[in-house]
Amino acid sequence: MKEAFHPNAYLQHVKNVKNGLITRSRILLTLETQPYDGTAIAKKKSLSYGVVMHHLRLLEGEGIVSRKGRRP
Repeated sequence: MKEAFHPNAYLQHVKNVKNGLITRSRILLTLETQPYDGTAIAKKKSLSYGVVMHHLRLLEGEGIVSRKGRRP
């Protein structure tokens, strides 16, 4: 049975491996409910802050998510 990933989890400029698709799907589903910062997403989804920020940067680079405010 094939897993269903969030449609925006697929990126054009990186190789879409299963673990990345799963992580980006989890992040995107969280962000659909309300805006969160990287720390809040990491805590809510039990992911490391570094992993969350890596995927948020990838998603931002593809124009899927945008940053509000400034970088920490």
